[in-house]
Amino acid sequence: MNQTLPIPQGLPMKRDDGPFNPPRDITQLRRVRPVSPLHFPDGHSGWLVTGYEEVRQLMADTRFSSRLDLDIVHVPYETPGMPTPTEPSPPMPGVFVAMDPPDQTRVRRKLTGAFTVKRMKTLEEQIIAITERQLESLAGLTPPVDLVKEFALPVPSLVICELLGVPYADRETFQVNSGKFLVTDQTLEEKGAAYGAMTGYLAELVIAKRAEPGDDILSDLARDEDLSIEELVGVAFLLLLAGHETTANMLALGTFALLEHPDQLAELRANPDLMPGAVEELMRYLSVADIFYRYATEDLELGGETITKGSTVVVSLLAANRDPRRFDDPDALDVRRTARGHTSFGHGVHQCLGQQLARIEMRAGFAGLLRRFPDLALAVGADEVRLRDDMNIYGVHELPVTWTRTES
Repeated sequence: MNQTLPIPQGLPMKRDDGPFNPPRDITQLRRVRPVSPLHFPDGHSGWLVTGYEEVRQLMADTRFSSRLDLDIVHVPYETPGMPTPTEPSPPMPGVFVAMDPPDQTRVRRKLTGAFTVKRMKTLEEQIIAITERQLESLAGLTPPVDLVKEFALPVPSLVICELLGVPYADRETFQVNSGKFLVTDQTLEEKGAAYGAMTGYLAELVIAKRAEPGDDILSDLARDEDLSIEELVGVAFLLLLAGHETTANMLALGTFALLEHPDQLAELRANPDLMPGAVEELMRYLSVADIFYRYATEDLELGGETITKGSTVVVSLLAANRDPRRFDDPDALDVRRTARGHTSFGHGVHQCLGQQLARIEMRAGFAGLLRRFPDLALAVGADEVRLRDDMNIYGVHELPVTWTRTES
């Protein structure tokens, strides 16, 4: 790699190469320097990792810490109105994605029984039933409708509420505040208010479950006296946030991608047995949970570069999933591809705990949409779809769709 590129001034965020591809500058960096220096807006000199092998190596090495309380968190993009942090973030009890072993192991181990493949399989019929009820509700509407509001968001929200024991009637509390928490240009005060609203609500919920447990995951955790109320709230916050935001955005963005690739959509309609593999390919191709951070706890070598202790390292899972060194013709959506090994659920000790649940929801959601709405189409031009490139989890804000309604 003898070609050089200027060091990026902040993380490229704008999707200037189409709604489904990484920003052009990130694609160029992966080709030329998959472990690249990155100048942060606050003056920090950190790193951006975009290569597939390099991302997997980093995520498997716990010397690249996930903790946010070790040092100042350096944000790689402009945050209007947000002051530059002058001290580390406080610890977030129970939020195990922001912990390292052995603390991360202790908390995460409490949940492994709730999310086993076997348990998820037993829940599959229940998840399909929830999906079918939402499809029935969608079919009763007069198009055009917003698929995000009427299907993509309700399905995973209903599922995760039922699993955790969170009343679905309270969805406004967590859907609105999780959206505010994830917007990249929110001020520190706005993010803090959204986080406080969610955790305040969840604190009341877990205290009630500790006093009177039911038949749900949060009640099971509340029975465990080894977990403090603060840890229970942190776990609940993480599961609720991840349990509906990621899958909701995959269902909406995945539908958008299939509608924009009619040959692939036709393949899936003609061969429904392709759906499990197609879900993996859509996960690889879209990688809605794209950007993650790590902190170098010592001088470390990665991809031929020396990353010094104290560096903030930014990881792009989408760029890794589009690496031609790992996937042939990686920028093509191919529902017949074997996308095994994609990094969309992470890698190493922080690999997504709810990945089997997400797979079941996506298989049921996409299959149901294709079956119930054979002529589903965008109701606006593709360039009019508002992208969530201002959010930590990528997707679309709305997806206006239409179909030919048949009278029953």
